[in-house]
Order: sequence, then C-alpha cells, then structure tokens
Amino acid sequence: MSDEILSLIYTFSKKFSDPETNLSFDPKNQNISAVVKDGNVNISLLVKGQKEDLYLNIVRLLKNNVEQISGILSVNVIINSDVESTKTNNRDNRRFKIDAKNIVAIASGKGGVGKSTFSVNLATALSLLDLKIGLLDADIYGPSIPRMMGISKKPIMNENKKLIPLENYGIKLMSIGFILDSEAPTIWRGPMVMKALEQMFNGVEWGELDYLLIDLPPGTGDAQLTLAQSSKLSGSIVISTPQDVALTDARKGINMFKKVNVDILGIVENMSYFICNNCNQKHYIFSKDGVKKEAEESKIPFLGEIPIDTNLRIQSDNGIPALIDNPDGEISKKFISIAKNLKKSLD
Repeated sequence: MSDEILSLIYTFSKKFSDPETNLSFDPKNQNISAVVKDGNVNISLLVKGQKEDLYLNIVRLLKNNVEQISGILSVNVIINSDVESTKTNNRDNRRFKIDAKNIVAIASGKGGVGKSTFSVNLATALSLLDLKIGLLDADIYGPSIPRMMGISKKPIMNENKKLIPLENYGIKLMSIGFILDSEAPTIWRGPMVMKALEQMFNGVEWGELDYLLIDLPPGTGDAQLTLAQSSKLSGSIVISTPQDVALTDARKGINMFKKVNVDILGIVENMSYFICNNCNQKHYIFSKDGVKKEAEESKIPFLGEIPIDTNLRIQSDNGIPALIDNPDGEISKKFISIAKNLKKSLD
C-alpha cells in the first residue's frame, strides 16, 4: 500500500519543475525525498540558496494533491535550503555557524545507551547554573528530544526567514521531530540529511548562547563526521554502557573525534547499576566499571556514572527532566556535578 501511495506522490510531484534548475521533481531527482508510513507522508524538497519563496506555491499545490490520495492521514512538506557560501579570501570554512561560546557534541558509538536522556538532563543542569543553553536534536532518524522535553509544537519563521527555536525549562530547542510527523520514520538520502542538519544550524535564530549541546545520531557515519568537521566544536562527550559490546562501539566514536581533532571532554558510564527496591543493593547488570577502565586506558576524563533508575525513565516519558521533577534527587546531583565539571574544563 505504501509503495502505491509513493508512486502516486511522484505522479503528482513530477508535474512540477524546480524553478532554479527546471528539472522535474520525479523519483530520479535527488532534490526530492518522500516517505510514507501508515498513511503519514513526509516530503522534503532541497532548494538552492535563500529562494524558498519560489517554491511555496509548489509546496501548497503538492500538499493539496497528496492529501486527496485515499488512505492519507497527514502530509508534511518541508523545504531545506542549500545556502552556498560566499567565496572570499577571508571565508570561514565552517559551514555551520552559531553564536555560542561553547558547542559540545554528545555522542555514542551505538544506539540505546541513553545519549538523548543524558543530553536533556545535562542541558537542564547547565541551565540551572544560570547559563544560556540551546539543545539541538541532530538525531535525524530517531528524534526523541521533543518527547523528553515535553514539547510538540511546530516552530515558526521570523521576518528573516529563520526558524525560532521552541523553549521549555529555559532551554532553546530545535529538532527535526518538531517538523516531521512523530509516527513516520525518516528515510532520507544522504544529501537531504546533511542539508536538514545545516538548516537546523544556520536556519535557526538561536541568539547568543553560552552552550549549544548537539545530540548526535548514534554511530560514526557521514552525519557525525560532517557535524564534527563543519561546526566549531569545543569538544565532545561520549556516552556508553559498561559492557564490552557497547565499549567496542564507543571506541569507534572516540577514534572518530581524535581523527578530526575534536577534544574529548569526557566519557560517561550510563546504566552503571540498578538499586533493587527489595534488598537496596547495587546490581551491576551490564558489568562493572567498564567505562571507567576505558577512560583510564584512553587517557580521557571520566565524568561519572548514571544508574538505571525507574523514575528517570518515567520522567523522560512524561517530558520532565529529572532536575525539574526532583532537583534534590541523587540523579539530579550527578548531572549537576557533571555540568559543573564541564563548565570548569571549558572556562
């Protein structure tokens, strides 16, 4: 059924030509990407320069046509702008530019180790230290920051044609999850991903920030490498669970940052242990001190350990960071400690 709908979408889209290139928006055109899942449609158009106005009528007509297809529940059409850098002798070779004193990437070698939960609570901890914080959810394929920060509105565009970041708990937020349907998967071609990430940097009115935290996609692929090389990172933090399987992938992340000359500010052991409600003892489900030993061997600062905590899971599902819901709890104290150590290392 999804394949049939996708075919119909391209039947409509190929009737339109790119105003800049005169190429039809057919399936062979790399500047259009469409995804269908359970009746939800996401379409992305990659356009040249700051010329989004030329495409607004196409977006409107395409959306109206696709909405008429039987079985369609929702349609999202977004425009990604390919802003070409001006070539001057003094040009900054960084593609992604934000007015932030510090830009810190939060990374993991694999998914499922709690990277986004860590990012949300570290951002909240830094905000509670009276710092201006932005949190960019760059995990294009699995954006979870909107849910964890308890916000689901869509950002609006200002007079400068830049998106205004949403705010909650005193933190500025941007995520592809604010734009796309929350239930539909994101299956984009590589160039689309990079342009979407670039737009979330350069196409957002971030204002002045003390820290911008970037929740990177898991792994060490093109998206991670491009973000590391194209944004002026102050450093990175690697998240891992303590077992050998996770540490093997964490090492890949560490080596990636070393190869692109990005400082590794520290490594965090997440899901270190579980405290049983009955016996009140620590149980090291995923081995013990694996990340701490790795930090020592790699000569990387060990920033601390975060236990498995039922309340932390509930808080994340409910969109309330631990430091807001229970500021005096042990988990909150751990994040405040990590935030203070991070601030000290970058001051």
